[in-house]
Amino acid sequence: MNFYELLRPLLFKLDPESAHNLTLGNLNRLHRLGLLKAFLPTVPSLPKPQHKRVMGLDFPNPVGLAAGLDKNGEAIDALGDFGFGFLEIGAVTPRPQPGNPKPRLYRLPQAQAIINRMGFNNLGVDNLLINLQNTAYRGILGVNLGKNFDTPIEKAADDYLICLEKLYGKVSFVTVNISSPNTKNLRALQGGDELDALLAAIKSGQEKLSQQHGKFMPVAIKIAPDLDSAQIENMAALFRKHHIDALIATNTTLSREGVEHLPHGSEAGGLSGLPVREKSTQVIRAFHSALAGEVPIIGAGGILCGADAQAKREAGADLVQFYTGLIYRGPGLVKECVEALSR
Repeated sequence: MNFYELLRPLLFKLDPESAHNLTLGNLNRLHRLGLLKAFLPTVPSLPKPQHKRVMGLDFPNPVGLAAGLDKNGEAIDALGDFGFGFLEIGAVTPRPQPGNPKPRLYRLPQAQAIINRMGFNNLGVDNLLINLQNTAYRGILGVNLGKNFDTPIEKAADDYLICLEKLYGKVSFVTVNISSPNTKNLRALQGGDELDALLAAIKSGQEKLSQQHGKFMPVAIKIAPDLDSAQIENMAALFRKHHIDALIATNTTLSREGVEHLPHGSEAGGLSGLPVREKSTQVIRAFHSALAGEVPIIGAGGILCGADAQAKREAGADLVQFYTGLIYRGPGLVKECVEALSR
C-alpha cells in the first residue's frame, strides 16, 4: 500500500473543498522543506526521441495535470515535483470572483467521479501574475482562461483577450475555456457564429501580441463532451479555418447517466471521472477524424489508469491530462500513465 492509499480515507472524511485546500497547503509545505519528492513515485525520464512536440513545444512526457486543481498558481513548484510532462493551472478570470455558493464540490466514490459547480472561483489574473513571478518551475506551464460571471456573453472575447495579453510570454500556452457548465451561457460560445467570431478575435489578438513580443505563444481551446456529430463537424471546420494551436477534449459533462441513483448524483454542475471516460474518448475520436491531423488534441476525461491514457492516444490524442484521477488514484497515476504511453 502506497502513502496516498493510507492518506485518502482521511481526506475523504473531510468535505471535498476543505480537503482540496488542505492538500494544496501541505504540498507547498512539504516542497519548501524539500520532503515532497520522498513521498512521490519516481516518474521515468523519457529519452529525447520519446519527447512529444505539440504546439511547437517539446513535452518531456505526454502526461499533464488538467486545470482546476491549482486555480491561482499557488502550488506550481510543488506540483512540478509530481513528474508531469506539463501543468495547466486556472481557470483564471480578469477580475477576482468568489464562484458559486458552497457546497459546490461533491465526491461520488462508487463511480470514481466528482461533481463540481465551482464557477471559476479565483483571485484574478493579476494575483496569478504575482505567483508566476515567484515560481521556480521551468517546465511547460499552461493557464486556463475563463470569463467573469457578470461579463455579458457577447463580450466574452474581451475577457479572454485581457488575460491573453497579461499572460503573453510569461507561460508556455493558454487555454480558452468555452466549455465549463458552471458559468451561465458559456457553452453557447461553442455555437457556429459565436465560435467563429470568438476564434477570429483570439487569433487576431494572438498575432498582434506575437509581433509585439517577438515570440509565439500557443492558444488551445477546451470543449465539452456533450456534442453531437454535426456540432463536432462544424467546430472542427472552424478550428481548421482559424488554425487553432490545440484542442483540449474534454471538459466535464452535464449527463448523469449511470450516477443518478448515487448520493449527490443529481447535484448541479459538471461530472468528471470514470462516467465521462467513454464519452470523452468518443469525442476525441470524432475530432481526430474531422480535424484531419491539422490540430493536435490533448485528451482529458476519465483517465484513472494507464490503459485509459492509452485509449485516449489510440483515439487520436497527442497528449493526455487528468485531475479527478489524481484524487482517486494519487500521484502514482502519473508514473503509470507515463509508463503506459512510453511503451
